[in-house]
Amino acid sequence: AYEHDGQLTKRVVRAAALAHLAPQPGDVMWDLGAGAGSVGIEFARHHPRNEVHAVERDPERAERVRRNARALGVPGVRVVEAASSAAVADLPRPDAVFVGGGATAALLDACWAALAPGGRLVVHGVTVETELVLHDVRRRRGGSMSRIAVEELDDIGSLHGWKPARSIVQWSVEKPVLHEDSEFDA
Repeated sequence: AYEHDGQLTKRVVRAAALAHLAPQPGDVMWDLGAGAGSVGIEFARHHPRNEVHAVERDPERAERVRRNARALGVPGVRVVEAASSAAVADLPRPDAVFVGGGATAALLDACWAALAPGGRLVVHGVTVETELVLHDVRRRRGGSMSRIAVEELDDIGSLHGWKPARSIVQWSVEKPVLHEDSEFDA
C-alpha cells in the first residue's frame, strides 16, 4: 500500500516497531528518518487524535510521505523536511519516537531528553556502525535489543526457496516515570 523507493520499513519489521511504540489515543510521535513514512502513518492510523511529525531530509521522500499519508487516510501527518538532528529541537514533546535511519549517539540523546516520562523510543539499525551506537545507548539507558531477520518465499527456477532480507537490529526502551517522594513513602 506504500509508495516507496526502497526506503520502507517492511510489514513484519513495522509491526515489531509498532508493538514497542504502543500507540495510545492522543500520543505525539516523531518518525525520524521517515523514508516512506510507514511507521508514522500506521501510528497515526491507530487513533484520530494521534499527532505524528515525520522528519525526512530528502525532499522527494518527504513528498512521498505526504502522498502516502493522504492515500492512507491520515493527511494530518506533519512532514518536516530537515535532518533529524536539526529538527528535534523544534518539535513538540513526544510520547513515542521511532528512528528508522540516521541514528547517532547525539540524536538518540536528544530524543531521550525530549521524550515524555513513560514515553517509548524505538530505533532500527542495519549497519554495524549503528549497531555499535545501539549497544552503547542500551548500556546507558536500558531497554531491550532484538535482531529481526525476515525471509520471504521466492522463486528459484520452477521451485521455491527463502530469500533473506537484511537483518534489523531493534533497540526499544521506555523512559521511566519518576514519582515524587511523599510522606507516605519510607
